[in-house]
Amino acid sequence: MTGRLVIVGAGQAGFALAAKLRALKDERPITIIGLENVIPYQRPPLSKKYLLGEMDFERLTFRPQNWYPENNVELLLSTYVEEIDRKAKRVRTQDGALLDYDTLALTTGSTPRTLPASVGGDLDGVYTVRDKRDADLLAGEMRPGRRLLIIGGGYIGLEAAAVARHLGLEVTLIEMADRILQRVAAKETADVMRVIHQAHGAVIRENTGLHRLVGENGKVRAAELSDGSTIEVDFVIVGIGVTPNDQLAQDCGLDVGNGIIVDEFARTSDPSIFAMGDCAMLPWKGRRIRLESVQNAVDQAEAAAAVMAGANTPYDAKPWFWSDQYDVKLQIAGFNMGYDETLVRPGSREGSLSVWYFREGRFIAVDAINDAKAYVTGKKLLEAGIEPAKTILADPAADLKQMLA
Repeated sequence: MTGRLVIVGAGQAGFALAAKLRALKDERPITIIGLENVIPYQRPPLSKKYLLGEMDFERLTFRPQNWYPENNVELLLSTYVEEIDRKAKRVRTQDGALLDYDTLALTTGSTPRTLPASVGGDLDGVYTVRDKRDADLLAGEMRPGRRLLIIGGGYIGLEAAAVARHLGLEVTLIEMADRILQRVAAKETADVMRVIHQAHGAVIRENTGLHRLVGENGKVRAAELSDGSTIEVDFVIVGIGVTPNDQLAQDCGLDVGNGIIVDEFARTSDPSIFAMGDCAMLPWKGRRIRLESVQNAVDQAEAAAAVMAGANTPYDAKPWFWSDQYDVKLQIAGFNMGYDETLVRPGSREGSLSVWYFREGRFIAVDAINDAKAYVTGKKLLEAGIEPAKTILADPAADLKQMLA
C-alpha cells in the first residue's frame, strides 16, 4: 500500500503508528491531525513529574520537531476532523479543508467525564487532567497550603492526591463507592493504598459523593457533600473516568459500542479504516474490552502498522499498567475483570506485597505494590499461560521463580 495514511489523533497511538511504519521502511505519505497546538508528547508524566516541575515539556515529546518533515510525516495541529466521507475516502476538517486518504486511522483517545453545570461543574477552578493545557492550568493552582478537593478515588484521583500532598496542599478525596479503586482493584489493594495516602496526610472519605459545588463570583469556594457536610475549597480536580471519543466513527456509520469496534487486526467495520488506543474496543479472550493504557496504545498501534505494511498477524493484547504514588510503585499485569478470588502474598521487604487474582480457578492478574519480582513473575506466567501454584504463593519464604521452571 502506498496511498496516503491519515491519522486522526496525535496522542500515543497516533504517533506510535506513524513511527512504526517508518521503522518498517513503509514510505507512504502520512498526515497526523491533532487537536492540540504542540507536537505529540507523552501524557502520563503530565500529572506527575511535569506538574511537580521535575520534567520540562521538551522531555515529554516523542521526537523533536524536525523528525516529522525528515520522515515525510505531515503534522496538522490545532485541527480536528468534523466529518468522514467513507465513500469518497475523504475527511473534512473544522475549517472546511478536505483531505483524501487511502487508509484512515482513528486514534482519537478518550475524554475525561466532567461534572454537569447543575452541580457547579462550570465554575472556575474545576479541572480534569488529560492534556498539557490541563496540567499547565493546574500548575498555577498547586501552591502549599491551598485546599484541594478531588472527586473520584480511581488512579487519576489518587495520583493527583499524591502530587498535591508532595507540594504541600491540603487534600480531601471523596469517593461515592464504599471504597477507593472500586472498579479497578481488589479490596486488599485498596486497603494498602488508603493507608499510604492517610500516612501522607491526605483525607480519604469513602461512601461520600458530591451534592454540589458552591461558587462565589463564578469561582468555586466550597463543596456540599452527600453526607450533609460542607468543606471550603480553593480548587477541584474531577477524576470520575473517561468516555471514548467515538462520535466521529459513529457519525460516519462505523460499528460502535463502548468505543470503536475493531477486529484482531485493529480494522473497523470499514476495511480502509483502523482504530486503536483508548477509543478502540478490541476482541480479547472471547469478549470485547477497551484498554485505557499507554502500553495498549503503543502495542496495538505497532501491530496495526505491521498489518498496514503487509503482515497478517493478529494483535494479542497482554495488558499491563502502572501507577506511581509518593514513593510507591503499583504495577499490574493482566486484566482482573470478573475475578472471584484473590490471594495476598507479602513481599520480601517492608511495605511490599502482591495481590493475585483468579477467575473460576484460573490466574488472570496480579497487583504488585513495591514488589517488582511478583510483577515480573506474574507477567511471565500470564504470557506463558502457566497457572501459578497457590501453595507457593501462600508461602512468603518460597521463591516465585520456581513456578517458571
